[in-house]
Amino acid sequence: MKRPVRIVALGYLVRCPLGGMAWHHLQYVAGLARLGHEVWFVEDSGDDPWACYDPSRGTTDADPSYGLEFARKAFDLVGLPDCWAYFDAFESRWHGPRREDIEAICRRADLVINLSGSNVLRPWTAGIPRRVYLDTDPVFTQVRNLHDEQRRGLTAAHNAFFTFGENIDRPGHGIPEDGFPWQPTRQPVVLDLWPPGPGPGDGPFTTVMQWDNSIQDVPRQFEGRRYGRKAESFEPYAGLPGRCGATFEIALGGADAPRERLEKLGWVLRDPLEVTRDPTTYREFLAASRAEFSVAKEGYVTARSGWFSERSAAYLASGRPAVVQDTGFTDWLEADGGVLAFTDLDEACAAVEEVTARYEFHCREARRVAASYFDSGKVLPSLLERAMSPDSAIAGDTTTAME
Repeated sequence: MKRPVRIVALGYLVRCPLGGMAWHHLQYVAGLARLGHEVWFVEDSGDDPWACYDPSRGTTDADPSYGLEFARKAFDLVGLPDCWAYFDAFESRWHGPRREDIEAICRRADLVINLSGSNVLRPWTAGIPRRVYLDTDPVFTQVRNLHDEQRRGLTAAHNAFFTFGENIDRPGHGIPEDGFPWQPTRQPVVLDLWPPGPGPGDGPFTTVMQWDNSIQDVPRQFEGRRYGRKAESFEPYAGLPGRCGATFEIALGGADAPRERLEKLGWVLRDPLEVTRDPTTYREFLAASRAEFSVAKEGYVTARSGWFSERSAAYLASGRPAVVQDTGFTDWLEADGGVLAFTDLDEACAAVEEVTARYEFHCREARRVAASYFDSGKVLPSLLERAMSPDSAIAGDTTTAME
């Protein structure tokens, strides 16, 4: 951009104070600031009285106290202590270092980026000229727009649309058409926040995984096609530890996860709250891993969406290879190493063996792939250029786009 853009990033950090979720947001805010733009992080409680998760108490309610302290430490970590504010709709008050002037900041802003569509638009954000909906859950977002009029209304309040479903403009994808003009994008990574170090060649293959996301009642079928979750993707690979001479460790969340069965099959299970307690513990968990092994949501795979995990991008930036299920991302990501895609159990085993056999090579390539494809200095200028382009925005409400 020829001049600094005044950007408001809307996110889900106070309400969901976990390390991995925090990094997803911090990469955008820190990356945009490093490019010289004026950026502020704003979060809204929404109108649900069960909005805020407190992992220390294992509760969800309207009290943001835990999340506010979490946010303070998170923004301190990336050197942006004064860039954020949180609106508590239940008490009709602002919290955070910009609580006194955030509404005035929003009135002057050029662009709002609603990460994951996780915030309602209040009067102070609804009037920002360019309003980006950034979809991080392709397929499920589109199906939700087709089934849920309230959700569709939130999406339609924006006028530029980007998705992690990076195959959205390629032939052969199965992402449902919801009438919005989605453009592809991907997770940015601020590389200097992920210093690579020598990988533990004898360490475990790890991931952080939610067995199922029952919090969101997302329709899973559209026009006779079913879009499943991670639990369904995982089943064909449940026997992997018995097939490969490696240790596989999951920081596993989800009340319905079959923990006893998975442990009998050889999976090492970790408490996800220990691993994701804050951004630092999460980063340390990735660095202590030999590599990542992870499946993707079955819906991402069957739709050949091209989605790539922000978590996997962070593994790569840490210099850790990623052995991950192919969602169609191999249509746009070309790599000789570092990222090893699989489509069945035999390919998964072969990829694990390949990482083990040429470990140092794949660690070097992992960082190279991160720099080539996910560097915030490359991803974010492209996003901003398109978001601010007169050709990319649509005027008015798009609810009639399917008529």
